Amino acid sequence: MTDIDALNAALLPIAGPRATARLEDGRASIILDVSGLDPTARDMLEAAVKRCATALPGISEVRVALTSQRTQRQIIAVASGKGGVGKSTVSANLAIALHQLGRKVGLVDADIYGPSQPTLMGVEGSRPTAPDKLLVPVETPSGVPILSMGQLVAPDQAIAWRGPMAAGALGQLVDADWGDADTLIIDMPPGTGDVQLTMIQKHRPSGVVIVSTPQDLALIDAKRAIDLFVKSGIPIIGLVENMAGYACPSCGAISDPFGSGGAELAADILEIPFLGRIPLDIAIRTGSDAGHPPVTGNGPERAAFMGVAEIVRDWIERGGKHATHIG
Repeated sequence: MTDIDALNAALLPIAGPRATARLEDGRASIILDVSGLDPTARDMLEAAVKRCATALPGISEVRVALTSQRTQRQIIAVASGKGGVGKSTVSANLAIALHQLGRKVGLVDADIYGPSQPTLMGVEGSRPTAPDKLLVPVETPSGVPILSMGQLVAPDQAIAWRGPMAAGALGQLVDADWGDADTLIIDMPPGTGDVQLTMIQKHRPSGVVIVSTPQDLALIDAKRAIDLFVKSGIPIIGLVENMAGYACPSCGAISDPFGSGGAELAADILEIPFLGRIPLDIAIRTGSDAGHPPVTGNGPERAAFMGVAEIVRDWIERGGKHATHIG
């Protein structure tokens, strides 16, 4: 006959400290901690534990209860006041850079009406699975799993949804099976509408990165986005100036088609951190279109994204700070 010590000894090489067992009148009750395991690994472990316990002499019934510790995640929103400022490109490269810096990162494409992350991350045409009606993110070549509306609708199909439907879709993406991810980067849609309000009210970002180009019109809209998050008590991690300076590939001369230094000046006036400049570089455009985010390569543009990511990483590890107030 098998006693509790023999049962625990049999389970140890299979489940290690994940299994906690009780044995009474030939009935084995096993609590199995599956924290951080993906659905396939979870099912395989449960089946192996059941086989092991069932094979022991004197055990007539095996019951396995799965439990999981809820991971405390940092939700970092990447937002802008208007479209066309490169917010999605910044989001993708920031997520990958944080992963390279040691964070366990997932990427949510919350730009419901214009999802582009499957293309940027090199998984265009992929579809997530949904066992138990819970979406499982799609793995990417960079090691950062993603979920996007672009994976759930047919290519080129218009997403003509009213606000509540878009907000509901956001909830499914954020509340998916992110495993042991400790950081979610949320690529927000432009503007200050329903999706932003739902994100603030239901999912409460730890902090926000604002993306703008140097030109005055983009900065005006960026200030509106900042104002929305500040009034909602969400900390502003800082401002990124995208498309900042163009280096001529022939002569190396720097020109500034969108202006120069406007975002850094705005950050100083608003008393928020300036996170850095991302250059206007053809390598960023071609790499992004091909599904090879520049931060995965060795080009000079990689350093700009890594610099931003290091500041965000340090902000997270310091525990964040209170929201910045606009003066």
